[in-house]
Amino acid sequence: MKVISEQELSEALAAASGPVRVRGGGTRDIGAPVAGEVLEVGLSGIELYEPGALTLVVRAGTPLAEVEALLAGEGQRLAFEPMDHRPMLGTSGTPTIGGVVAANVSGPRRIQAGAARDFTLGARFVDGAGRVIRNGGRVMKNVTGYDLVKLMAGSWGTLGVLSEVSFKVQAVPETEATLVGRGLSLAEGVAALARALGSPYDVTGAAHVDFDGGQTLVRVEGLEGMVAYRAAALAGGALAGWEIVRGEASAALWAEMRDVRPFAGGNAPVWRVSLKPSDAPLLSQTLAAAGLNHRGIYDWGGGLAWLELSGPAEDAGAGVLRRALAPLGGHATLVRATPEHRARIDVFQPQPAPLAAISRGIKQKFDPRGILNPGLMGV
Repeated sequence: MKVISEQELSEALAAASGPVRVRGGGTRDIGAPVAGEVLEVGLSGIELYEPGALTLVVRAGTPLAEVEALLAGEGQRLAFEPMDHRPMLGTSGTPTIGGVVAANVSGPRRIQAGAARDFTLGARFVDGAGRVIRNGGRVMKNVTGYDLVKLMAGSWGTLGVLSEVSFKVQAVPETEATLVGRGLSLAEGVAALARALGSPYDVTGAAHVDFDGGQTLVRVEGLEGMVAYRAAALAGGALAGWEIVRGEASAALWAEMRDVRPFAGGNAPVWRVSLKPSDAPLLSQTLAAAGLNHRGIYDWGGGLAWLELSGPAEDAGAGVLRRALAPLGGHATLVRATPEHRARIDVFQPQPAPLAAISRGIKQKFDPRGILNPGLMGV
C-alpha cells in the first residue's frame, strides 16, 4: 500500500489489522526481517524553504537527491552528510529524507557537526494508533516540551511513521582539502587522527582504512585562504609529510568513506561498531586473536568502525565481536547480512534489562498494538 498524504497515512494505520512493514525508498534493508503488509510512504514535496533563515521543511517521502539539489542551488547543504547505503547493501530504490531521519543517517562530518537528529528541528508523524503528532518547530528557539524529534531519529519506523520534517541547513564552504597519509598501521593511523582532531584547525573528517596498503585521511573545509593555511599547518606539524588533495578530488575521497564503497559488491557480513577511538586498535587485535578475520574502515577518528568479516561464522561473527566489545563499552549493529542471519541473531546491540524495559514502555505508548515494524529492532 502506498500513501501520498498524511490523512491517508493516518487512516491506513488506524485501520491496520496486523503488522505493517514501513518503507520509504527501500534502500536500507537493515534489521530483523519484518513480516507484514508493506506501507510505502509516498508523501513528497517541499513545504517551506527559507535560505536566509537556513530552514527547510519537507515531506518525509521526498527523495534525498531532490532535497540536496534544492539546497545546492542556494549554496547550502545538509551538514550531517547523509550516507547512501545502496553501494554497500546492493539495494536499489531512492533514498528519502524521512528514511534519513528515521535511521539517523549521518556521515564523516558527524565528528565535527553532529548527527541528523542534531539538525532536525521538528517533525510530524503518525503513531501506531493512527494519531497525528507534531513536535518541535521550524526554528532553533522553538520549545514545545518533550523532544520527540530526537526520539524518532533512529527509531527505524518502530514508534511512528514520519510525514514531515524540518531542518536547520548549512552554507557550503568555499573549498575543502584532505591530507592523505599512506602505509600507517591502525594504531599509527588512529594516533595521527587524534593529533589532527586535537589541533586548532577545525577538522571535519578523520578516517583510516586498514587494508590495501592503508590510507589515513584528514579533511578541512572553509574559505580558500583558511583551508590553505590549516592544511599547510597540519602538513608541517601533526601530519608532517602527508599529501594534500584539494577540491573535487578531496570530495571524492570522502564520498568513498561516507558510503563505505570499499565494501561494495560483496556479501560478507558488515558490522557498524561504535567505541572509544583509542580502543579501535585493541578491538582489531582481539578479533584477530580470536580468529575473526576482518577488514576495517575507521571513521570519526576511529570511533566508528565498519568491519567486513571473512571466514565461516554461523552467527556472522556476533558472538566474538560482542564479547570483544563488552569490556570496551562499545556496541555493534549488523548492517549487511543474509536474511537468515538477520532473523537468527540480534541485529542491533542487545540492551541491558532496565533500558530494554524503558524501550518496551515507549513502544507500548506510541504503538500500543505493536504493528509498526515489529521485531525489527528486537522490540
